[in-house]
Amino acid sequence: MLDPDLEHKNKIMRLSIPNILSFIRLILIPFFVITFYLPYEWSAFATALIFWVAGVTDWFDGYLARKLNQTTRFGAFIDPVADKLMVVTAMVLVVEHYHTLWVTVPAITMIGREIIISALREWMAELGKRASVAVSWVGKVKTASQMFALLLLLWHPHQYVVWLGYASLYIAMVLTYWSMVQYLKAAKGDLLNADNH
Repeated sequence: MLDPDLEHKNKIMRLSIPNILSFIRLILIPFFVITFYLPYEWSAFATALIFWVAGVTDWFDGYLARKLNQTTRFGAFIDPVADKLMVVTAMVLVVEHYHTLWVTVPAITMIGREIIISALREWMAELGKRASVAVSWVGKVKTASQMFALLLLLWHPHQYVVWLGYASLYIAMVLTYWSMVQYLKAAKGDLLNADNH
């Protein structure tokens, strides 16, 4: 039988402010998609606003988890899941809206990178070497540029905002390749080790 005190503490940790913010980000996704398809002039602004709120919660949940000492294994799982689901959803919507090779290629590149790096981290974690593929400063700058690009491309109030969004998207794509190469180089020894199956 579980210790009631331990069970209560676990419940509190699952309901911590950082985890609640991650859940809010997940809940925002269907609203984000609905506003994108609404046939109103303000729908693009509303979509971008929801995306911005989601981005703010992403920053705050990590900050508060460290500040309040509420880092948990569950939080380490749900935070990147919520983040990636929101970003991938935004990518798909942006690709549909612009319907051009110049947006589709960076989007596929960045989604593909997330799949590759997530799989690499999971595999390295099984080897007990997850720290060797921890998030680098390049990855953080890539994420910031990517989020800024998606915000502008979802909003698109003027053409110059769209061009700025394109520029940020391509900066993010270059940094995507750069960070992916860094991660793969860090894991190269284990990836090419003939003893690993």
